[in-house]
Amino acid sequence: MRESIEPSREERGKNFPRISWKREVPVRYVADVAVLGGGIAGMCAACAAAACGVSVILVERFAIAGGVLTTGGVANFSGDTRGIGEIFDDILSGLERFSALGPLRDSAHNTKEQLFDHEVLAIVLQELLLRRDVKILLHTRIVDVQVKDGIITEAIVCGPSGPEAVRAKVFVDCTGEGQAAYMAGFSTMKGRPSDGLQLSMSLMAFVRHVNREQLNDPDLRGVTSNKSTLQYSPTQVPEGWFRQMREEAERPMVSVWPNGPLSNALKIKVPGYDSTDTESLTDAEIRGRRRFFEVLDYFQRVEKRPWILDHCSPIIGIREGRRIVGDYVLTVEDVRAGRNFDDGVARGTWYLDAHSPDDEKRTYLVSDENMGVPPYQIPLGCLIARDGNNLLMAGRCLSADQMAHSSARVSPTGAMMGQAVGICAALSVKKGCLIREIDPSEVRKIVIHRNGKL
Repeated sequence: MRESIEPSREERGKNFPRISWKREVPVRYVADVAVLGGGIAGMCAACAAAACGVSVILVERFAIAGGVLTTGGVANFSGDTRGIGEIFDDILSGLERFSALGPLRDSAHNTKEQLFDHEVLAIVLQELLLRRDVKILLHTRIVDVQVKDGIITEAIVCGPSGPEAVRAKVFVDCTGEGQAAYMAGFSTMKGRPSDGLQLSMSLMAFVRHVNREQLNDPDLRGVTSNKSTLQYSPTQVPEGWFRQMREEAERPMVSVWPNGPLSNALKIKVPGYDSTDTESLTDAEIRGRRRFFEVLDYFQRVEKRPWILDHCSPIIGIREGRRIVGDYVLTVEDVRAGRNFDDGVARGTWYLDAHSPDDEKRTYLVSDENMGVPPYQIPLGCLIARDGNNLLMAGRCLSADQMAHSSARVSPTGAMMGQAVGICAALSVKKGCLIREIDPSEVRKIVIHRNGKL
């Protein structure tokens, strides 16, 4: 394998002082299938398993499902949204009913994309989970797992109630960072083989369009007087706080996205950080917000844009974190060849979208003429943790090399992966067998029956 295997958490912490930490915790939650992570992949995994008639619990660290699509403010489905499956069809239908979905449109390199209102998506996902009787735990993080003979018996989670255990027959890691696999001591990988650097993160921030006359107009602010309200300035960033840019060449990569009437989202590239390391991810968040205020200052002061800050997303957008080593590792050669697999259960259509981690400009690891790929399949072997007997994965932590991952990581593909592993998990429970004993053709058959196009 060309990808470098990540050191285990024991190896990672060997140079630090050690303590022994042990306590008994209640097994408060029991389900057939436990899905760890409520992004689009986890949401679809939970719904797909529940649709098969098994009990499902979904653990999510934020207040809403959707991951970077909602909490991170990334309001765009990258790739063809047709033929993903009935759960994703329900998501699109729900967004349409809220008038919160844009048209499917052509995108770069012969693929598609579709805009949506990310705030509305949060409520759509919530209600679809509840309609399928998925037990949801919000504000809850995975802390550890209990493992015996390659089988995860419980996940230790922590929410407002403190540490508790979730017991399940099958676990699905949709944390984006492969947290369950990493805690279990299963093999993981990250970054590019040469130096371990991950694909660049991005911060989403949001601005409103208000001209100078409107900034403090009491009618627009719903008040009769300005005496008790904030007085906004056309240039919000005071001198001396951040470095001032004087020309466009000093800016990092900035993508301006639509965000409804009189509003835009700005996506700022933040390269060179490790999303699997606590201190590095902290530094990335800090750097991203500092850099955004420098960008905002430039747009307000130099370009005189009529923008004022609305908010920054509460999490930075992570393109690549920890990938779990599966029974098969999807390669960039597979993707470029548009390869089909006997155990193919999901489909990718997005191009090789690999932002360089070496600079903050619009630099890619692949030349423009080599980015496009034909539709390709993702095999079930990429979604089964190699070292485990009851751990599946979907979304950003699939088993793939870095370049293949840069295409397969996007939300429609992640949703389809989630649907497939949810089906596989449910079949394992209902048949009383290990996940590898499930015939992949049976999973494929159900995926296709549920409107999935392979």
